Amino acid sequence: MEAEKIRNTTDVELKHQERELNEQLFKLKFQMNMGQTESLKKMRGLRKDIARVKTILRERELGIGRDGASQRKAAAPAEAPAATAPSAKEAAGKAAKTKTKTVAGKARAVASSKTRSEKK
Repeated sequence: MEAEKIRNTTDVELKHQERELNEQLFKLKFQMNMGQTESLKKMRGLRKDIARVKTILRERELGIGRDGASQRKAAAPAEAPAATAPSAKEAAGKAAKTKTKTVAGKARAVASSKTRSEKK
């Protein structure tokens, strides 16, 4: 299924199509587990079709798409300086992660040294 064909359908049709594709995938997985079929290509194709439908639904939900993509690119340079500087929350989160890692590393080092002394 082509992305252009999917883009030309309505949201209701897309949701219905997604439901049908999921049902087909479920039935195919069931058949594979029962040993009735070995069509991996069909499963792969169904998963890709489901992903295409979900992607286009999400694009519409966010208001982006073919026309919206060019608008985002035009607006991106104006927002770029603000996006490059990390926020206070991000910096605090990174600091907490590194602190946790070092504490965990020290705890492992102490535990391994105790184990070594016990072996002697």
